[in-house]
Amino acid sequence: MKNDEKPCLSVIIPVYNEKGNFESLAKELMSTLEGIGKSWEIIFVDDGSDDGTWEELNSVAGVFSGGRVKLVRLARNYGQTIALRAGINIAQGAIVVTMDGDLQNDPADIPKMVMEIEKGADVVSGWRRKRRDPWLSRRLPSRLGNWFVSWQTGVPLHDFGCVSE
Repeated sequence: MKNDEKPCLSVIIPVYNEKGNFESLAKELMSTLEGIGKSWEIIFVDDGSDDGTWEELNSVAGVFSGGRVKLVRLARNYGQTIALRAGINIAQGAIVVTMDGDLQNDPADIPKMVMEIEKGADVVSGWRRKRRDPWLSRRLPSRLGNWFVSWQTGVPLHDFGCVSE
């Protein structure tokens, strides 16, 4: 992809204190994105990490070829919603995929999601069935939040944290 060409696909990954996850994530993303046959960009948004995540992101960003990697660093931890918004604000792809940097979303699902969008779907959602988060501090609040958003919007999704558009 030429530097002035807009990508077809933007993958936005908000991260917070995720040092140690990027080498594996980079390999999986590279394998998936190189095989998808579309131009792409990856936007990592560091949400105020203080564990060396930013430095690791800078070093791992150099391994990607065939696309563009953008790094955004927020001054402090604002939370996932603000980090996603920061990534979405600079995304150039017609298709936007969001995923976590903690390896709980499988990059191999991206081609299937893109195919559904190309068939005419407005939104494609994943579902993190085998979450590795602590139950009380992460999974329970997520479940309650998903229920509330479904109830308010009338959209019956299981996991609003896994949405592509």
